[in-house]
Amino acid sequence: MLKNITLSADEALIREARRQAALDNTTLNALFREWLERYVAKDEEAGKAAVRQYEELMERLGPRFVRKYTREEMNERR
Repeated sequence: MLKNITLSADEALIREARRQAALDNTTLNALFREWLERYVAKDEEAGKAAVRQYEELMERLGPRFVRKYTREEMNERR
């Protein structure tokens, strides 16, 4: 489902953007949707890159734990 939003920009800027979009046989609406998709994808890629960096770091640090502990073992008081 498409949802409408309202944006504000200088009138001359909007006019020129519409003119250029028309030259490309598209609309500002379509261009904005494309930009929004790329913007969100950029964030997803940054998140994926951060996960990869973390995994690489953990790999370089080597194994830290030989086995997993049970909840009881983790909470055991000595």
